[in-house]
Amino acid sequence: MHVHAPAVTAVCVSVATLFPMNTDAQQRAPLSIEAKIPLGKVDGRVDHLALDLDRHRLFVAELGNGTVGVVNIESRTVERRLSDFDEPQGVAYDRATDTLYVASGGDGSLRLFRGPELAAAGTIKLGADADNVRLDADHRRAYVGHGDGTLAIIDMEAQRKIGDIALNAHPESFQLERTGSRIFVNVPDAHAIAIVDRSTAKLIATWPTTELRSNYPMALDHAKNRVLVGFRQPAVLAAFDAASGKLLSKTASCGDPDDVFVDLKRGSIYMSCGEGFIDVFAARDRTYSRVARIETAQGARTALFSADLDRLFLAVRAGAHGPAALWVFKPDGGLRADQ
Repeated sequence: MHVHAPAVTAVCVSVATLFPMNTDAQQRAPLSIEAKIPLGKVDGRVDHLALDLDRHRLFVAELGNGTVGVVNIESRTVERRLSDFDEPQGVAYDRATDTLYVASGGDGSLRLFRGPELAAAGTIKLGADADNVRLDADHRRAYVGHGDGTLAIIDMEAQRKIGDIALNAHPESFQLERTGSRIFVNVPDAHAIAIVDRSTAKLIATWPTTELRSNYPMALDHAKNRVLVGFRQPAVLAAFDAASGKLLSKTASCGDPDDVFVDLKRGSIYMSCGEGFIDVFAARDRTYSRVARIETAQGARTALFSADLDRLFLAVRAGAHGPAALWVFKPDGGLRADQ
């Protein structure tokens, strides 16, 4: 591992461009840009994000660069950069053991880094295309999607793989329910959502997505007991009943959706899209309606919403708009860009 410490400064900017969808949105934007934090020389695609709240650090999987950026979101600077990864994709941070997990698609590894210095703490070999990482802090398990259809199970205390859960195709985004033992998994190549039981490590159900294709982002609306899924063909936000798998609604969204989050405080849904927008939705009984569309940058589709910080972070790759950066959005903020 090589560590670099680039001299990077933060740039504060005005609010994002908003395309209001109703009268309320004309008065205030549901999201406004609070800052843009330059990531330094980062080329290519930027992937998943993770937070270390205690140290105010956000980890950025810089896939095209083969690096992981460590951003101090309080000082709005890049503290350091971990390197020598082969397509880093998934990142997750465990507070209890002070451990950062990095899954790399190129070599199929899950590498561990520990403590304030992020000292190398081991490597777990998984398989091709190691991708999304999710932590079950209560049961001390980590789950990593990889290969042609596998969720690897990691013992977070022993820091070793203890099993695999077989799926029908490569898993994309997946989410762990809070009050039960299920994992909901997007399996786009199988045109389905897979349901896994954590207690038995078995596939227990499959929900076909019928005419909807390319289901990548997913979030759980725990308050309404719904599974929210972003599809790319066509571009829609779909809501499924978590108990039955019944499709409750589908609402047109921005193109190339890649992340979706539920803001329980406001009852809002945020979806980030590679088309260059964030769509904001609000629940309307059994359906969801789009209330705002916020312009970002082409290809900026990876995001992370933190309820603890009350902020939405968007990873923006280098392009026509400028170098790679982390855009920080504040909910319920700001006037429109033309005011």
